[in-house]
Amino acid sequence: MVWRQGITCYGAPVEHRITCPLCEAMCGLRVTVEDGVASSVRGNADDVWSRGHLCPKGASLQQIHHDPDRLRMPLVRNRSGEHVPVSWDDAFAEAERVLRPVIDTYGACAVTVYLGNPVAHNLGLETYVGALVGMGGAAGMPAYYTPGTVDQWPLNVVGALLFGGMWNAPVPDLDRTDHLMMLGANPSASQGSMLSAPDIMGRLAAIRARGGSVVVVDPRRTQTAARATEWVPVRPGTDALLLFAILHTLAETGELRRPAHLAGLVDGLDDVVAMAAQFAPEHVAAATGVDAPTIRRLAADLANADRPVVYSRIGTCTQEFGTLATWLVFVLNVALGSIDRPGGALFPEAAVWSPMFMKPPDQNGPGWQFGRFRSRVRGAAEVLGQFPVSCLAEEIDTPGDGQIRGLITVAGNPVISAPGAGRLNAALAGLDAMISVDNWLNETSRHADVILPGLSPLERPHCDDLYWMYSLAACVKWSDPAIPPQADRPEEWEIMLRLAGALVGTPIPDVDLRAMDDLYTQGIIYTACQAADTPLFGRDPAEVFAVLKGVGPERMIDLGIRVGPWGDDLGRRPGGLTLDEVRRHPDGLRLGELEGGRLADVLTTPSRRIELIHPILTDDIPRLADRLDRTDDDLLLTSRRHLRSNNSWLHNVSGLMRGKDRCTLLIHPADAARHAVADGELVEVSTTEGAVEVVAEVTDEMMPGVLSLPHGWGHGVDGTRMDIANAHPGVNANVLNPGAMIDVPSNTQVVNGVPCRIRTRRAPLPTSVL
Repeated sequence: MVWRQGITCYGAPVEHRITCPLCEAMCGLRVTVEDGVASSVRGNADDVWSRGHLCPKGASLQQIHHDPDRLRMPLVRNRSGEHVPVSWDDAFAEAERVLRPVIDTYGACAVTVYLGNPVAHNLGLETYVGALVGMGGAAGMPAYYTPGTVDQWPLNVVGALLFGGMWNAPVPDLDRTDHLMMLGANPSASQGSMLSAPDIMGRLAAIRARGGSVVVVDPRRTQTAARATEWVPVRPGTDALLLFAILHTLAETGELRRPAHLAGLVDGLDDVVAMAAQFAPEHVAAATGVDAPTIRRLAADLANADRPVVYSRIGTCTQEFGTLATWLVFVLNVALGSIDRPGGALFPEAAVWSPMFMKPPDQNGPGWQFGRFRSRVRGAAEVLGQFPVSCLAEEIDTPGDGQIRGLITVAGNPVISAPGAGRLNAALAGLDAMISVDNWLNETSRHADVILPGLSPLERPHCDDLYWMYSLAACVKWSDPAIPPQADRPEEWEIMLRLAGALVGTPIPDVDLRAMDDLYTQGIIYTACQAADTPLFGRDPAEVFAVLKGVGPERMIDLGIRVGPWGDDLGRRPGGLTLDEVRRHPDGLRLGELEGGRLADVLTTPSRRIELIHPILTDDIPRLADRLDRTDDDLLLTSRRHLRSNNSWLHNVSGLMRGKDRCTLLIHPADAARHAVADGELVEVSTTEGAVEVVAEVTDEMMPGVLSLPHGWGHGVDGTRMDIANAHPGVNANVLNPGAMIDVPSNTQVVNGVPCRIRTRRAPLPTSVL
């Protein structure tokens, strides 16, 4: 059987044109389906966005769909502790049975939610997880947890403060720049991160081909660095020092630019320049590992370029001074005159409006407030509504009022992806109730009382909205399912509504999905109509709701398209786009290119200018200055990822797991010699948090003094059902990452620059072991 536009039929193979939902590249694919089997996946050369580009992850979609370990039925843990399949009715009844006593006895404040990063790549979850979080918050749930505090939270904080929106930040204009400096970014593995473009590596090669330069600042000579004009090794955690020194040099040599297009639109540049005075290149050289002449040359190269731009990503965010480093990237782009200038850092225009783009209604007043409440155990201040993800374990295992006794995980595997993983793994076993919305019985969901599986990427519709905010062109694409799910399978958005209803008092099996869907959609519309930063501001919510058609995510996307820049404005702009019109273009619609001149329109700060100075940023500079006098640790541990992996997922795809072992400890030859470590030898790596044994891989792609261990591994755990992943278990890097190490302003966990030690099995453990 095959599926096309919602019609089930028999016949010859059918080709479906869809968008890959696995990462921010949003590549168009052609999927051939015959008798319900996806036989091939290839790039779609006619896709208006990706033009046939395809990576190994996208090519694996049929293997993900047909994975025998992927759950098709709910699982319930029986009295023996085994997970057994049950019907959906029985699963919802069991979820109600375990969750209701927690809520009735302790209130919704004893329940929390963990959202994994696949949520952002799943239309049903991305548009409806807000119901779960929002209704939970309204019922008294104090906070929720995400991997945001272990990857990108500094960018969200800086975007909110400098530009007015937590998802609002300019991207490098790769196709026109003549000098790109990248920090902590490795698109050879990640494609792009908060930078959406197909074939970014091809675009970097094009910069060099047209006579430009690509400089990669990274402790490791990644594949991206190896193909760049220059690799600049930097000591992990010191990117902010390097950037301050570059700013200092630009000011010292009179190379600060004050272009006319930024006149009256920037506040605080002179103040930041004054703060850079204490960070001369000679002063930071020892701490960063980058000598002063190199720092001065890096500054001169930026100053001498016609169209320079600086870009940073996850490696810069997830370090001790991640927020300051991210902030200084944008400060430098301002100082170079690169903001809102072709070839520099530009603000894309998304074709689909999303409720995520508006300021959350709990952020009252001008600007953004942080530290509005604190965690119960550690006293961590909230940042953008969240605590460090490592707080989750202590909130579960520490008795007292407000103790978390119930947990709902959604497409997440924090036992693998959260620092302090050992403590969290132990804590989950003590919960009174745990429900996981997940497609696999993995290291986290094995603790769940009930597992509610979602659909495979080929069984669900897809449309991106968030990532067009970071794209190099304005496009919109809709994908219908390539393979029909079973008739009795609920979609993820329906599961979200049932669980949301439970938090506000409705038994899970009794939730009226249509009524709850209308209530949720009406709530979003009402909020948007009251918010000045949305295209719905001032409209009548009832009139807006009445115009929309359909249910669920399709209705939400129809709203987003119609009030977007190219939409029909809910009927006020005849001929504008609607979802129905977008669906008539299976290869997508390319609506506009990345252009400058948008700054005044996109700024939503109280002053309507780029606001560079904020106490939450400047108060952290003394801590950074203290780093200059700190004695360097012998070895620092960093993280890494691979093109054929997506954090802790996709390790159960056989086609992506071929080749040599990827979970190895990279170590420079000098460090290997100093610690008597041989290539291929099993070594122990230890931190204050824990220890693991892993095979050493001696390579000069690491700078001396820095080790690298990939994240997302640690499989082979009893109670899981992932045959391929368990055959290649690797080690869990987050057993080593201390939960208490955070970047202070953003609450982001430090996973790059963690002090560590190594020893061989034949070496005695030092008496001063960490």
